Amino acid sequence: MRAFHLSLLSFFACFVSTFAAPPLLPIIRDNLNLTAAEIGYAGIASVTGAIVARIAMGAACDTVGPRLASASLILITAPAVFFTPTVSSPVSFVLVRFLTGCSLATFVSTQYWMSSMFSSPVVGTANGVAAGWGNLGGGATQLVMPFAVTLIRRSTGAAKFTAWRIAFYVPGLFQMMTAFAVLIFGQDLPDGNFRRLENSGDEIPQILFHGVRNYRGWILALTYGYCFGVELTMDNVIAEYFYDRFNLELQTAGMIAASFGLANLISRPVGGRLSDEVAKRFGMRGRLWTLWLVQTLGGVLCVILGRVNSLGGSIVVMILFSFFCQAACGLTFGVVPFVSRRSLGLISGMTGGGGNVGAVITQLAFFRGSKYSKETGITYMGIMIICCTLPLCLINFPQWGGMFSSASSSSATEEDYYMAEWSSQEKERGLHQASLKFAENSRRERGRRSACNTAPANDTPSSSSPAIFAV
Repeated sequence: MRAFHLSLLSFFACFVSTFAAPPLLPIIRDNLNLTAAEIGYAGIASVTGAIVARIAMGAACDTVGPRLASASLILITAPAVFFTPTVSSPVSFVLVRFLTGCSLATFVSTQYWMSSMFSSPVVGTANGVAAGWGNLGGGATQLVMPFAVTLIRRSTGAAKFTAWRIAFYVPGLFQMMTAFAVLIFGQDLPDGNFRRLENSGDEIPQILFHGVRNYRGWILALTYGYCFGVELTMDNVIAEYFYDRFNLELQTAGMIAASFGLANLISRPVGGRLSDEVAKRFGMRGRLWTLWLVQTLGGVLCVILGRVNSLGGSIVVMILFSFFCQAACGLTFGVVPFVSRRSLGLISGMTGGGGNVGAVITQLAFFRGSKYSKETGITYMGIMIICCTLPLCLINFPQWGGMFSSASSSSATEEDYYMAEWSSQEKERGLHQASLKFAENSRRERGRRSACNTAPANDTPSSSSPAIFAV
């Protein structure tokens, strides 16, 4: 639980830092004379840096552990937050947003950490709550930054062009404090830190090989690009959208925009919990069907949001859309831990990176410059969500099946699937034991009826056992 709270808090801080600028854009754009295109490029830059960073973070977690990997990245990116008050041109503004956005790769370490600390029956819930409450930072910053600017102006008499610069020291200090907390109080695995344990045998080439060749990871990266990627896009555009379209004051627009991110308080955890609950009855097939349904409904609501013309109606639809969009994120990471056990970090990084790729593509296509109005861009984004969710029907696990197919044969087992990632020499050395234990625990993904009929009684862990496994 200490790892849970530390990963949550550090990821929250990174979200606050990355999206500290959007709620202040009406002031920043006047101060730096930013054009609509330059604002668009800055938004794209804020989510571009994390694409490669997330994949690298996955490999880092597989080799040095989530504690050291996440704390190092947070400390490396913190200076970019402190340099934001010094920007004086559009180019420097885009650069600091790019560097700050790299910190969002801590999402991968958060999911890896939770998947290492919690067993398969509750891993979706653990991943959903940790990531969802971390994502709250995207909503909290919509409230905190305008409030900080107002407070600074009232207490010091500073001009608004000075106040917004001073305000950025708040997220910078917060981010650094969480990094030191992770280093001092964190622990990689239930039985210790990576460097104190015996060499697991996980060399980077093997991690890359087994992760990259697994097509399920690529499909989840695509679909995640249109739930989490959409969330990142909305964090960048929603405050400006309400400010300009409905002629609202800065703080009012920020409060409305904050409700989108703050929905993560319940939406993403609900998605993770829903994934676990459905799996108890219907197994992995239930997880996949629920993910498809929830994300598709989110796409429909996104289309509607772009067509609503009233302020009240837009707020209601936006809140509903945010719930389904973020719940789909939680549902996605109810599936990810089962794709590969040996390359868990890399698969998590690929999926997380896919979220950022989706955000970049969406912002380039629909929110760059003045080609489309914000409402038209939101409508087209909804259509993209619906289309890019369809490939989920292609995911199939030989031991569990997929959306439209059952297990490939009655002889296909979880052990066969996860042991295929280890060579005979590695098995002789006992390096596969953690994966073997996870395979035994994963029999629940067959669904209630199948598990009752086929799970061996003498070597399947009891449903009441804690079953906490290290990777």
